[in-house]
Formats: sequence, C-alpha cells, structure tokens
Amino acid sequence: MILFDHVQTPHYNYVGDSILGYYSHMGAGSVTSNVKSDKKLVVVHDQEENVETGLKKFGAMLGDYVEVGCNSVLNPGSIIGRNSRVYPTSCVRGVVPADSIYKNTGKVVKQEK
Repeated sequence: MILFDHVQTPHYNYVGDSILGYYSHMGAGSVTSNVKSDKKLVVVHDQEENVETGLKKFGAMLGDYVEVGCNSVLNPGSIIGRNSRVYPTSCVRGVVPADSIYKNTGKVVKQEK
C-alpha cells in the first residue's frame, strides 16, 4: 500500500494493495478490494483495452484529490482519475477518467459458469 501526503482513510476502511494519491479521501466504510473472487490474476479493464497486471493481489489506484463516497467498493484493478468523485454505495470496476463523477448504475448481469 502506498499513501501519498494528506490521504484520509479515517473510518472503518479497508485499503488493500492500493495506491492513494495526494489528498485523496475514502468515505466511511469504503473498500479497495484486492483479490478477485475467482482467484485469477487481476486485469485492469479500460474501454479500449485490458491490461494484465500479472498480480494475484492488486487493489485500486486513486489519483490526486479523489473523493470516494461512503460504503463504496473499488474492485481489484480499479483506477480512479485525479479530481474525480465516486458516489456513495457505488461498486466500481475498471477505469474512471480524471475530472469525472461515477454514479452507481445498479445494472445486474447474469453470471457466466
């Protein structure tokens, strides 16, 4: 775990194998999950490509000045761009561009076997 200056993870957070940028803030109960449920290696999913990390444990990367809302989950390999906000109770997977707001969509898809 790497925490840059003035990072705030004050209220019952779990920050596993992650990098949190300058002045980033994790709301109460928010989590950076660091292991996939299928135990496979973590892959960072972007709209254009998938980047293999080669790691079994890899949490999230938060840019400078990122705000993560209460009880949010950042799935393994999530990247949140600088100056972005994640709404409370969101479940983030993939890349959130800089200067963005991530709103939880609540979309449910069938699990593959």
